[in-house]
Amino acid sequence: MFVKNGENQVANLLEGIDKESSKTIEREDMKKLPSPVQKWLTNTNVIGKEEVKTVRLKQQGRMRTEKNGKWLPTKGEQYFSISEPGFIWIADVKMAPLVQLSGIDTFIAGTGKMKIKVFSLFPVVDAKGPEMDSGTMMRYLAEMMWYPSAALKPYIKWEEIDGTSAKATMEYNGISVSGVFYFNEKGDILRFVGKRYREVNGKYVLSDWGAINKEFKEFNGIRIPSKSDVTWFEKDEEFRWFEVEITDIQYNVPSLY
Repeated sequence: MFVKNGENQVANLLEGIDKESSKTIEREDMKKLPSPVQKWLTNTNVIGKEEVKTVRLKQQGRMRTEKNGKWLPTKGEQYFSISEPGFIWIADVKMAPLVQLSGIDTFIAGTGKMKIKVFSLFPVVDAKGPEMDSGTMMRYLAEMMWYPSAALKPYIKWEEIDGTSAKATMEYNGISVSGVFYFNEKGDILRFVGKRYREVNGKYVLSDWGAINKEFKEFNGIRIPSKSDVTWFEKDEEFRWFEVEITDIQYNVPSLY
């Protein structure tokens, strides 16, 4: 798996985090948040638990690059740091019985990069730049639904829209992204939508992007979306390009699987 090429990056991302001081999440910590965000955090069961400093997870699913394209089986691992926001996503995509793509998507110190190789050896994509920085930060913001206590971090500001939706703005290292979380009456996140750069005909275009959550599950006592459709929200229709399921998630275990 491509994880062998990314293990040094993961080690650097997580280095020293287990020595950081931590606190227990209290209801008082949420009092300035919009009401739907408070309900969400209460519903996730984070109150009374240790704040999350690191996350590691396993996922499986399928993706496609075109609306009518072939679905490709995908497996991945992802590692997050929370105090200083960052992640490393390591994935294998089966293109054909004997052809496999491996990729690393990273967001570290406010910088985003994506590398894809065939058989983990021959590079086919090496993307970086301001659009990748913004896009990977947007991904971190959206995936916060998997590590809810990050909603309390100072780099995220909240604005209530109505009783079932709130806008989150993330600012870090001179970059800012925003998106809207939509909740049901219970407090589960049904959907997230924000502007993310998408490559169209060789150019980057800001487009509506996000996730629709289909199932929810508790991992280590924390309720999160377990199955989601990652989607480009176009004017006429939705382009569902990645169906993902979380199969395992562990908090505050700052090491490789």
